Amino acid sequence: MKEKGLRRVLVASLVGSTIEWFDYFLYGTVAALVFNQLFFVTDDPAFGTLYAFAAFALAFLIRPFGGIIFSHIGDKIGRKRTLVLTLSLMGLATFLMGVLPTYQTIGIWAPVLLILLRLVQGLGLGGEWGGALLLAVEYAPKEKRGLFGSIPQMGVTLGMLMGTLALSVMTLLPDDAFLSWGWRVPFILSALLVVFGLWIRKGIDETPSFKKIQQKGDVPKLPIADTLRYHWREVLIAIGAKVVETAPFYIFGTFIVSYATQHLDFSETNALNAVTIGTIVTTILMPIMGAFSDKVGRKPLYVGGTILMILYAFPYFWLLHQGSVAMLILATVIGLGIIWAPITAVLGTMFSEIFSARVRYTGISLGYQIGAAVAGGTAPLIATALLIRFNNSYIPVALYIIFTAVISLIAVITVKDKRAADLDADDPLIETKQA
Repeated sequence: MKEKGLRRVLVASLVGSTIEWFDYFLYGTVAALVFNQLFFVTDDPAFGTLYAFAAFALAFLIRPFGGIIFSHIGDKIGRKRTLVLTLSLMGLATFLMGVLPTYQTIGIWAPVLLILLRLVQGLGLGGEWGGALLLAVEYAPKEKRGLFGSIPQMGVTLGMLMGTLALSVMTLLPDDAFLSWGWRVPFILSALLVVFGLWIRKGIDETPSFKKIQQKGDVPKLPIADTLRYHWREVLIAIGAKVVETAPFYIFGTFIVSYATQHLDFSETNALNAVTIGTIVTTILMPIMGAFSDKVGRKPLYVGGTILMILYAFPYFWLLHQGSVAMLILATVIGLGIIWAPITAVLGTMFSEIFSARVRYTGISLGYQIGAAVAGGTAPLIATALLIRFNNSYIPVALYIIFTAVISLIAVITVKDKRAADLDADDPLIETKQA
């Protein structure tokens, strides 16, 4: 494929991934600001916030089901068509959130419909990640597979940054205006982003890997069954590997905001600025780490980042407790920006290299989304619960970070370096069992 075509593939992968995560994170940003007042109306505002975040967590639980549904389609009819479905689904759900009547207008149906739309978002994202990743990785030249695989991973942080920026601009409005209509604007305008994403993807052909499967007549009848029968070990590896990539992310990027403001007397602005700076740093480092993995392999970078995560767990909190804004920023940049970057940059490519092409969409989606459901949405809740249980001591939270890293190290022990191997080399294990 010509270089121009490869660039379009990378843009299509990144844009789609960014839009999906922008829509997904937009809810989380708005939840505590608006939804607790307009949709989850209670006598106690704290319960309204709790219900809003409970709906946020529900999307994590539904993501594996989205992964199963859309990865089935992706392994049956192709990656490109599936990505059109996931992006359209996410875009429609987000747009409808923006025009949804409030509790004051339609009563209990307001939170019910909001929760349903949030679940639709979770379904869409559950299928999007795997497809966006494979769009990049399965088109990638062998010597650039790590770089290509890191590009859709940037969509996570870029989407979060866009969501934060969009809401920050709208919060400049008077409070009444923001609460009345200002918060709706980013949701409604996301429809334009979706149209752009669909246009970009329209010009992309099906991936070479899937074409080979079609030509060989080797498209599985039931991808989930083949995955669980022949690749259950790889699924477990992917679930375990995802733990250290997702739990610390929500500790460094979400939990830190409440911890820094409620326990360390930092302003919300300082905490959010620290997260923003850390996110920018990791976004810049991701393609660099991806390209570096093409030289040294995925596993060394992943293991190196995970070991650093273990070593950094206690120094992270020590830096926070210095009470300095500079130290707050430094702590977040090191954890979220530097240590987390190599882990997330190589994760998708490493997942792709351990599954055969015929069930690759299903395998990586199952591992990623189950891992996210188990360790992602629960991380801030676990960290907060540990603080409450142990009298606001950060030691159990630091030990929790170490625990997630140890799980992931154990998970990837058997992973072999395949950076120089053909991504679509025949899997003798599969062939033997099917014979």
